[in-house]
Amino acid sequence: MNAPMLKGPRFETFGCRLNAYETEAMKDLTQGLDNTIIINTCAVTAEAVRQARQRIRKLRRENPDAQIIVTGCAAQTETETFQAMPEVNQIVGNIEKMQASTWDLLRTGDTEKIQVNDIMSATETAGHLIDGFGTRARAYVQVQNGCDHRCTFCIIPYGRGNSRSVPAGVVVEQIKRLVDNGYNEVVLTGVDMTSWGADLPREPKLGDLVQRILKLVPHLPRLRISSIDSIEADPALIDAIATEPRFMPHLHLSLQAGDDMILKRMKRRHLRDDAIQFCEDMRRARPDIVFGADIIAGFPTETDAMFENSLKLVEDCGLTWLHVFPYSVREGTPAARMPQVDKATIKARAAQLRAAGETRVTAHLKAQIGKTHNVLIENPRMGRTEQFTEVAFETDQPVGQIVRVRIIGRTDAQLIVEN
Repeated sequence: MNAPMLKGPRFETFGCRLNAYETEAMKDLTQGLDNTIIINTCAVTAEAVRQARQRIRKLRRENPDAQIIVTGCAAQTETETFQAMPEVNQIVGNIEKMQASTWDLLRTGDTEKIQVNDIMSATETAGHLIDGFGTRARAYVQVQNGCDHRCTFCIIPYGRGNSRSVPAGVVVEQIKRLVDNGYNEVVLTGVDMTSWGADLPREPKLGDLVQRILKLVPHLPRLRISSIDSIEADPALIDAIATEPRFMPHLHLSLQAGDDMILKRMKRRHLRDDAIQFCEDMRRARPDIVFGADIIAGFPTETDAMFENSLKLVEDCGLTWLHVFPYSVREGTPAARMPQVDKATIKARAAQLRAAGETRVTAHLKAQIGKTHNVLIENPRMGRTEQFTEVAFETDQPVGQIVRVRIIGRTDAQLIVEN
């Protein structure tokens, strides 16, 4: 018995917040594509590509008559991989997926199987701004795409292209619309946030954009940025973090390692002491700030002593929310040609980093007991503090609103409020 025909396109999204954002934009572009499944892939690791391929095969078995379209970063960087899959009908590149003309052709069936052009030829961001991706509580605004850096472990520039910025005026107007539509928090997103503005006239900095938003959208209660490269934080951004209460005291840092030799081999732009100094300076200026960070465990050539430097960085920087990535070989990157650390060691080191992160989370949660926080309600029984800490409620709360609460306890992962 055949599976029922799908009404409208169905989406499957892998990877980062930006991919999720773009899926939301594609929903508007693909209306009317019935019996179609669109898989928006991630290329950050070989495992991400493997999972996408596995999912495609399963979707084909479950939907033998559906049209399967593969797009996203893996479609861009590994076009041949998906071309070789009999389950795939169409492959669409990262530029093409945001163009209405692409989907118009797919509706008529008058198109080649592969629509993937040179991502490096992209010179501007696509005009796919949308009003209110996420929940009713928080909206995400893409302000930048692509990356000009070439870290030795990373394939993403070849999936996203060079850095392109959305002009400040366009960003401000969108945020004004979001606030008018009732959003109380906006998150600025991108691939390499601190490179925003380098391709615009007069080369403004990310801090200039943040300051402009805060000035020109005075009724926006809360502004966040998704992730930054701390070494590229400009003076205006640092000033906003230090002095503007509407800029939330939570920064996610792209650190990747805590050993100088590994950072050099990664082709990062900072040293260990730079990261520590940045965190100390920011904490001195904004005592309530909380840091998250990306850290890779088991990068090629990493010795026990080098790993210990990364492990100690958790305490030395006072990191709380860790995203730990066990290193996996990404073909096509310089790191893939370096001497590799064995998988068992990588797994053990990732476990140590995660345990250190859990210890830091516990300390942070304990420190909040007795304090009062402004909590943005994400769903009726859960919200987040200014520092992005989850708060649990026993009774339903107004989604999208900010409520002031006193913290009286904690679980392993959430704060508990006074009823």
